[in-house]
Amino acid sequence: MAKVKPRVKLPKKAEKGEIVTIKTLISHPMESGQRKDKSGNVIPRQIINSFKCEFNGKPVFACDMDPAISANPYLEFTAKVEESGTFAFTWVDDDGSVYTTEEKITVE
Repeated sequence: MAKVKPRVKLPKKAEKGEIVTIKTLISHPMESGQRKDKSGNVIPRQIINSFKCEFNGKPVFACDMDPAISANPYLEFTAKVEESGTFAFTWVDDDGSVYTTEEKITVE
C-alpha cells in the first residue's frame, strides 16, 4: 500500500469564541474487500474504520467509517475555540495501524 499521509487544514489564529472550519484528508485506498484483482482473487478489506479529533485533550468530533467510504477520505467539521491549544487527529486502520497529526491554533 502507498504511504498513508494525513493532511489537516485549519486557521492558525482565531478570536475567542470563534467557530473554525477544520478540513482533513488522508491518503488511503479504502479497499472494501468486495473487489477482485486481475487473477480473480478477492482483494482483502483494508479501510480506515474510525476517526477522532480532540482539542487540548477534549473530544471535538469522532466517527466510524464503513467500506462505502471512498478512497482518500475527506472530512470537514467545525469547532468553537475558546483558548489557544492543539487539535489532535487520529485515524485507525483495520490492520491496527494508527495515523496521527496535530495542529496548533492561537486564540487572541
